[in-house]
Amino acid sequence: MLSTGLPQGAVPKLERPGPLRDRVYEALLELITTRALQPGQHLVESELAGHLGVSRQPVREALQRLNTEGWVDLRPAQGAFVHEPTEEEADQLLTVRTLLEAEAARLAAAGANSAGIAALEALCAEGEKAVEADDVDGAVAMNARFHAKIMELAGNAVLAELAAQVDRRVRWYYTPVARQRGHQSWIEHRELIAAVADRDEQRATRLMRDHTEHTRRSYHARSRS
Repeated sequence: MLSTGLPQGAVPKLERPGPLRDRVYEALLELITTRALQPGQHLVESELAGHLGVSRQPVREALQRLNTEGWVDLRPAQGAFVHEPTEEEADQLLTVRTLLEAEAARLAAAGANSAGIAALEALCAEGEKAVEADDVDGAVAMNARFHAKIMELAGNAVLAELAAQVDRRVRWYYTPVARQRGHQSWIEHRELIAAVADRDEQRATRLMRDHTEHTRRSYHARSRS
């Protein structure tokens, strides 16, 4: 482990081109959402700058932006810390996610086509492989891609834009329960694919609502265990 608590190999390479402060911001946000940087963890500018191979200035700017967006807390005389979400914060966001994704599932079923179904099945197979290999990061990534595909198949740009606003936080909340949800999550995905393929809008809506509700309950149960 590095001195900031980052696993070796966890620091993403800064993508080029683009302003350095934006690339540092994206790198830090990725480390937070994947929980390589844990909620409550102290973020030391000099150490982060060293890991990312940059000066402290873009790190400071990135931390200020992350603070504005609620990912980082800046405490007077103490420094920066990864935000620790409250139960209420998580509940509110996951409830909104349920509303958005249930509607996306309905629309996806209404406009189902063979190419879309095949894409969902391929993503589901990759997710199942990740679970089988106990690859939590891989399972979280495939889960995000599966839900993004449902949103794409819904064909509603406004709905997709709203979902994109909560996607990063959904990943943040899903990561600690991904192993617990495990195979069951992908069984639910398979059931959802079947409903979409059957163009059964009501069933797809119900299954997605139940699926996202299971994740919400798992998150709260984790915090009580």
